[in-house]
Amino acid sequence: MLAAWRLATDLDTEVSSAATSTPSQFIDHIPSVLDAFDSRLRARDPEEKADARAEQKEWAAEHGTHRWQQGYRLTETMREWGHLHMSLLAELDRYAVTNAELEPEVLQIARRELVRLATDGVCASALRYTQLQQSEAASRLYDLEAALEALQSIELERAESWRQAAHDLRGSAHVIVNASVMLNRENLPDAKRLEMSQTLTAAATSLNALLSDLLDHARLEAGHERRNIQQFDVARVVKEFCETTRALAADRNLFLKCEGPATLLVQGDRVKVLRILQNLALNAVKATTSGGVRVTWEASESAEANQWALCVQDTGPGFGPDDLPIRKELKDATAGAQEVEDDRPSGSDEPLQATPAETLPTKSAPHSARSTVGEGIGLSIVKRLCELLDASIELQSAKGQGTTFRVIFPLRYPDEPPSET
Repeated sequence: MLAAWRLATDLDTEVSSAATSTPSQFIDHIPSVLDAFDSRLRARDPEEKADARAEQKEWAAEHGTHRWQQGYRLTETMREWGHLHMSLLAELDRYAVTNAELEPEVLQIARRELVRLATDGVCASALRYTQLQQSEAASRLYDLEAALEALQSIELERAESWRQAAHDLRGSAHVIVNASVMLNRENLPDAKRLEMSQTLTAAATSLNALLSDLLDHARLEAGHERRNIQQFDVARVVKEFCETTRALAADRNLFLKCEGPATLLVQGDRVKVLRILQNLALNAVKATTSGGVRVTWEASESAEANQWALCVQDTGPGFGPDDLPIRKELKDATAGAQEVEDDRPSGSDEPLQATPAETLPTKSAPHSARSTVGEGIGLSIVKRLCELLDASIELQSAKGQGTTFRVIFPLRYPDEPPSET
């Protein structure tokens, strides 16, 4: 029955993400959903039926969570539930043919419960998607609030400077630019002028980067981005990025290491893979005060798995449950996906998810993990790019341990012949 479900989904051209999933990734929590469905069919007591249905809904919601993590669009998950419903219905029809002595009301009850299963599955998955999208929105809201606080802080310092040295400056639409010009004209102490200039320049740079991230995120949400699948050497791309970024890490007295095969040919969108790496690596550098960042890449040893992974590890302070919502959701989804992999039957393929990504011991002093402005938007961009590339993203972190992000990409895209680079 599960094989028939997979086949029907693979034949559906509207569900492209399924083609790059391993068998264990595809099945996910559905066996647990079906176990709960079985318990509901067998239950006699109304309370037992209610408990079984509640369990059924919870597993369906978990399935929705991990489809979100794996980069499925909501419409793809809904269509997938429809194919599962049809596979279950076909199974009931076969059962009716081989058990002709059954009373008609037995199958009527079973079909009625099957409709409830499909409805609960669709609703639970849609609700979980909505909750996850709200988490992303909350992360973006935090970044916007932090940017507003930064502007307000600059405004207060600018006002103080006016009272001391710039009585003729009036309100201007371009606060930061005009304040910088005034600092060059007034008789401020050199130390104060340098301090103010550096503060305003840093703020302007940060806000410019934040606006660029918001524009990128808006383009992704609007569906204006398209993937351009080509074959390229990801090892070369990562090593070139690390070479250009090592100076930034050195300025913060951090190391930046890159480790992996000398050559790794993959299919994918080189530009978007690089954008994912940039967001994760630069966030890691900003969050780390001592130690450094390590970037690694590898391909699955299993030919059936059809996967390669990009991993960014840092020796930052880690984070706990009260940090950015999207980080918590990614971490919870990673833990849930690992539980599914642990339950895989022996002898099945060995996807990269079967082994959790390691974290590095922290070397940074504890601080609020919410202090990195722009990280929520950056992670949302990474998540959207992963959806576009049919990739899944994993997160491992804890207080006292560093943070590790691992993105697992398809090694090949079966339905898209790559262009030559």
